[in-house]
Amino acid sequence: MLSKIYSATCLGIDAYLVEIEVDVANGLPQVTIVGLPDQAVKESKERVKSALKNSGFLISPKKITVNLAPADIKKEGPAFDLAIALGILASSGFLKLDGLRKFLFVGELALDGSLREIKGALPIASLARRKNLSLIIPEANAKEATLLEDTFIFVAGSLKQVVQWVNGEENLRKILPNGFMVESNDSKKDDFDFSEVKGQFHAKRAAEIAASGFHNLLFIGPPGAGKTMIAKRLPSILPELTRAEYLEIAKIYSAAGLMINGAPSTLKRPFRAPHHTVSQIGLVGGGSFPRPGEITLAHGGVLFLDESSEFRHDAIEALRAPIEEGWILISRAKMNFVFPAQFLTVCAMNPCPCGYLTSPKRACRCTMSQIQKYHQKISGPILDRIDLHIEMPAIEYKDLVSQAAQENSEAIRKRVLRTREIQAKRFYGHPGKTNALMSVKEIKKYCVTTEPGKKLLERAMKELELSARGYHKILKIARTIADLAESEVIQEEYIAEAIQYRVLDRNWFG
Repeated sequence: MLSKIYSATCLGIDAYLVEIEVDVANGLPQVTIVGLPDQAVKESKERVKSALKNSGFLISPKKITVNLAPADIKKEGPAFDLAIALGILASSGFLKLDGLRKFLFVGELALDGSLREIKGALPIASLARRKNLSLIIPEANAKEATLLEDTFIFVAGSLKQVVQWVNGEENLRKILPNGFMVESNDSKKDDFDFSEVKGQFHAKRAAEIAASGFHNLLFIGPPGAGKTMIAKRLPSILPELTRAEYLEIAKIYSAAGLMINGAPSTLKRPFRAPHHTVSQIGLVGGGSFPRPGEITLAHGGVLFLDESSEFRHDAIEALRAPIEEGWILISRAKMNFVFPAQFLTVCAMNPCPCGYLTSPKRACRCTMSQIQKYHQKISGPILDRIDLHIEMPAIEYKDLVSQAAQENSEAIRKRVLRTREIQAKRFYGHPGKTNALMSVKEIKKYCVTTEPGKKLLERAMKELELSARGYHKILKIARTIADLAESEVIQEEYIAEAIQYRVLDRNWFG
């Protein structure tokens, strides 16, 4: 007897529908799974056998063939266990077939028949809504699936419970949308705060500008100057997530299996700090089953590359397109995957291998060739894509022991929000667009400069030998500085300040 049941799995960060066909016929007792299953799917027959037996269903030894359609797309993961078990029961006469194809079943089976959590519940719930199907998922995924509205979702704890529900013997719990999850006051208290940063006013000002216009940022300074400390506090001054942003981030984390208690690993904007030994695939995504990399996990938040000159050359160079475009294309023989990657890049590096090239008190032990080789690890095109280059000196003792109150993150965030509101009005109709994302046409339209400002910019262009991208970066930074000052026109002093944030354009390394 043949039965057909819907299930689903994730490919990349999106879910797709899988039709599970189960045929039970006379013949040599065996279970065969076809349709390009991976090892986890192949092993499901052992889990399903034990789950059926321990749930009290005695299946006659017969030839069982399970087909996962479409057959030309590789299937991975244990989420098909529940649907396969139901298909076998339906083909063996244990289930009523009426209306079965109105539902989508996902869940991993334990050997005792209980249902375990799966990854990708949120994209799968979104798929069920688009296909107008009711979704049946494990209890452990209930909170995650409730983030979507207008979706019929039922949760179950075991295979036996699902079978009884299909046969009309028991009711499953229907869950209601929970909507947008916001930060609690308790979670905000644990944030890194800028009030903890002593001194380094120039770097803190640059961080504020970066957050206001979503400008990429590079800190250069000796060990202990506070580069990492400031980078970790950047999310605390960024605007809170909108509902659309939150759902997009939650979808990414769900597909990657990084949801905690039904929410992304953070309810705030992501902060990802991969180690410098990360591979290219680990950073930008990919693999035989394409998965999101660190840049996609940082979408909507901050990607911090500490010791950026120590990262693998191929990994750093792979950031060129994502930094510029805000997405990454992973190409495979049969299909392409587009992962979102709109993140604020923050890099930190020492001025030389020993770290003390710019220190007035400690002698640098590096040769000129070592210093040049050290900085050649980051190519010009990558540096050109970073808006703000900030030199951070070692913190002074008087600043470190000072009891003077430092400005906290909340005060800085208020200015950032005011600046973002100005940009929202400027780019009306383009949600989330900031000064850093302006096109050349928009730069001409919105970056109106005074005559003294134009002359200063012309001098900088000639003396610093700026590229066209460097020239546009200065104008974008100056536009953000003007927005912070609530000025419509870009004054000469804003241009001058913007130039100061392009330290690497001045042949800083000699």
